[in-house]
Amino acid sequence: MGGFAVIDVETTGLVTSRDRVVEIAVISTDPVGRIVDEWTTLVNPDGPVGATKIHGITAADVRRAPRFTDLIGEMNARLAGRALVAHNARFDLGFLQTEYERAGWTMPACPHLCTLDASWTYLPTLGRRRLSDCCWATGIRLDNAHSALGDARATATLLSSYLDPNSGCRPQPDHLHLPAHATRVVWPPVPRHPVDVAPRSTTGPAPVPAQAGALSALLDDLSLSAAVEEGAPASATAYLELLAEVLEDGVLTDDEAASLASLAKTYSLSRDQVDAAHRGFLLALAHKVIEDGKVTRDERQELLATAATLGFTDGIVKAVLDEARVALAEERGKDCRPLPNSWPHGQPLRIGDGVAFTGCDELLRARLEGRAQAAGLRVTGTVSRRTAVLVTDGADPYTTKAEAARQFKTRIVTPHVFAELVLYIQAAETEAGIRAQTTTAPVPAQPSPRAKVDNTTSSPLPASGPAIRAWAREQGLPVGVRGRLAAEIVTAYAIAHGLEVMPAGSTQLPTS
Repeated sequence: MGGFAVIDVETTGLVTSRDRVVEIAVISTDPVGRIVDEWTTLVNPDGPVGATKIHGITAADVRRAPRFTDLIGEMNARLAGRALVAHNARFDLGFLQTEYERAGWTMPACPHLCTLDASWTYLPTLGRRRLSDCCWATGIRLDNAHSALGDARATATLLSSYLDPNSGCRPQPDHLHLPAHATRVVWPPVPRHPVDVAPRSTTGPAPVPAQAGALSALLDDLSLSAAVEEGAPASATAYLELLAEVLEDGVLTDDEAASLASLAKTYSLSRDQVDAAHRGFLLALAHKVIEDGKVTRDERQELLATAATLGFTDGIVKAVLDEARVALAEERGKDCRPLPNSWPHGQPLRIGDGVAFTGCDELLRARLEGRAQAAGLRVTGTVSRRTAVLVTDGADPYTTKAEAARQFKTRIVTPHVFAELVLYIQAAETEAGIRAQTTTAPVPAQPSPRAKVDNTTSSPLPASGPAIRAWAREQGLPVGVRGRLAAEIVTAYAIAHGLEVMPAGSTQLPTS
């Protein structure tokens, strides 16, 4: 009776012409994917074992393992008459075909099913399509990931879920007919000899998870569908999945970059297709970066490093970030509320404007920063000519940001007014305007030598922070050398100098 042979290989690297298989597992199933037999062994690659931190296999583990040449007869017996299955099948089958060639045999072209490619049909809503992602989406346990047997068992169970008519998606007729087609394939007549298999040690080093970092965090739930939407060829998604896995440790070495070039040939991708795939991938990453409204230094450095290794110049990073901002602004602009007829706050904020915070209760500030980012504003750590507004409670009018806001005539608002501005944020006026926000300073809506906050006016204090501190110390009032001046100190100074006292709750800032 025919069926499927589910295969997984662990290898010394990514390139079939250079790297070798170090572990293989074959699981036999019936025509609907039910497991009937399983087999696995380590393989001596006649050289270095590659990245032990990924597959957990050491040189000592494979020293007494059979060579692939010794396995050809056993492999033939397990694969002949069955349709082949693997997750990212071109990778696994490419290595099998090359190992057959090294042993002096030709592996025939067989009907096969790639559970990664098939996931677009059976699991269309997934972002990433690693084996772990597909298993999670279908409730399948994945034990001993990155071991050939563990991954093959999970892939076989995933295959069974695809072919189950009660799983929610009707099995594709082409997939159901694969075992019948496989029975007509002629395999080379290799004698089958007994093989002393070498099982994986249960006490060996476990694979090391990717280091947490800006890039690995972005990749964790990166949607490859987004890369396709941004121009990557649909035929390149399996290649991009491997690219994402290679990048998960936050480093793309020159050797890995060269390996990816060879992988592109494995997936029959032209130079133009690879370039489009890389740009779509980079643009999808850029969308992830700007989702929270800001780009951290680490995120920008990761993008620059990734772009350089993929063959792009530094300018592409700015281009894709700008493009991602435009797309995000346009999408968010569809949901903007119209301004009320009695709008009291002058020029509204627009998506893409920059905003900075100084002072304010920590909890309130964190809440407002989150709302600003969610609305499409850029939250910055400093005030510059590009900053649209500074949000402050006015408790310390001499912070660095407050001084800069006065220098650049940046609009200053209270937390209460800012909350209203965010609630009624408006779309960027034009696409060109959105792009300009990344390179030019926004023009203040109501430039004035004295910034008005919360619609309350009062006379400015004609003294600097140091002058107020010196006066306070002369009066015996508690005051620090630096940091925020207490509102009581500022009020006392104003009274002592015959200045108008600000109403309670007012956050008027001095302008000199």
